[in-house]
Amino acid sequence: MKRFILSTVLFIACMMTANAQRFALIDMEYILKQIPAYEQANQQLEALSKQYQSEIEAKTAEAKKLYESYQKDAESLTAAQKTAREEAIVGKEKEAAELRKNYFGPEGTIMKKRQELITPIQDAIYNAVKEVATQAGYDVVLDRASAQSMIFASPRIDISNEILSKLGYSN
Repeated sequence: MKRFILSTVLFIACMMTANAQRFALIDMEYILKQIPAYEQANQQLEALSKQYQSEIEAKTAEAKKLYESYQKDAESLTAAQKTAREEAIVGKEKEAAELRKNYFGPEGTIMKKRQELITPIQDAIYNAVKEVATQAGYDVVLDRASAQSMIFASPRIDISNEILSKLGYSN
């Protein structure tokens, strides 16, 4: 009876080991740094961002200039003139806020441009990961760069270089 139970437990343990999942790691930051198109896209986004930021700062400076002029002339202005100037100041501030929203908001120009430039690169990486994982029989592929709680992982399960090779980049 003891042998039967021991055999059963041993058989179950062997079955569980046979069904163990295979894991692999990638380092998305490393992969992206090896892809020139990604670096070019980031540079393009940075230049566009600086251009848009300078436009917003120009509008903000105009509003500040109007406000300073208003402060200087406030005592000599009539109520109607004060109201007109205040409206002009508020209008410039609204223009700056609207530009900021249009350029940097969730549906803004920068986000659309980021999707246009970076999404194809990310899709290509995803497809390469999927293909390598399927071919090698990996059940789970984790991103080392985004796994903040990962303390240690063996370098032998890192398939980042395989992904780069699949994408046509040598490291």
